[in-house]
Amino acid sequence: MSYPLILVTGATGKTGAPVVQQLIERGFPVRTMVRLLDERAARLEQLGAEVVVGDFMDLASIRRAMDGVERVYFVYPPQGDKLVEATAIVAAAAKDAGVTTLVNMSQISAREDSHSLLARHHWQSEKIFDWAGIGASHIRPTFFAEMLYILGAQSIAAEGKLYLPYGREKHAPIAAADISRVVVGLLTDPAPYVGQRLILTGTRNMSLAEMAQVLSTELGQPVEYVDLPVDVWGQALDGVPGMTPFLAKHLQAVAVDHQNGIFYAETDVVERIGGAKPQSLPEFIQANREHFGLVGASHA
Repeated sequence: MSYPLILVTGATGKTGAPVVQQLIERGFPVRTMVRLLDERAARLEQLGAEVVVGDFMDLASIRRAMDGVERVYFVYPPQGDKLVEATAIVAAAAKDAGVTTLVNMSQISAREDSHSLLARHHWQSEKIFDWAGIGASHIRPTFFAEMLYILGAQSIAAEGKLYLPYGREKHAPIAAADISRVVVGLLTDPAPYVGQRLILTGTRNMSLAEMAQVLSTELGQPVEYVDLPVDVWGQALDGVPGMTPFLAKHLQAVAVDHQNGIFYAETDVVERIGGAKPQSLPEFIQANREHFGLVGASHA
């Protein structure tokens, strides 16, 4: 039995890399698009993927990446502000190449009246892919669980404090690994989900204060949630690796969204399409202890 060629963009990222591995394990031929031929690209080749260099702003390179492809996983880096243009280029190349399935990484806050320019861009991107008629489905995850250590590891390790501006509202954090299983499910059985906007969440909604309690238990040291004003937190984002002014403004806007309940959701999408229940927050923390700056035996 022959399987269709699948193109994975963002293939070195937190969802892209596991998607590549899972597809190859299932016997699918995979082409990956990367920006640089570095060690991460070499690891993709070792898995058995074809690796090509591409640029979302270069139509010719996207056409080369799409040649012979039937299905696509599209991920645009949140640090950049050209998502709508990238979407138009990818949609045009995919349409011309005869692509029949595209899974689009969007976000739960995507809407036309968002105060975040990136969230508005995601809403526009969804529309463009729908209009292209290339079998698009859209995943809208809530906050990645990884954000807890990306934004909190340093202060948790040094002070036992988690500084964020999310107020008392709740969300159900989802691990990138669980998102990747949904993407694989959509790429391997796309027909039932064309045109759908699928909200992806973890197991249950929790406030940041509740998450801090779980962190305390699982890391074996007290962790206190400190609710910061959004503007104060925005100033602190300057020191986060990989942060851009565009992304910082987006994160501040969606922090206000969180305070307003936009991220409050629980769905069964991960289990229904991804084939297993999502990781609980304790499970995620134990699997990622080293990322929180604390090493040693797992909490019993």
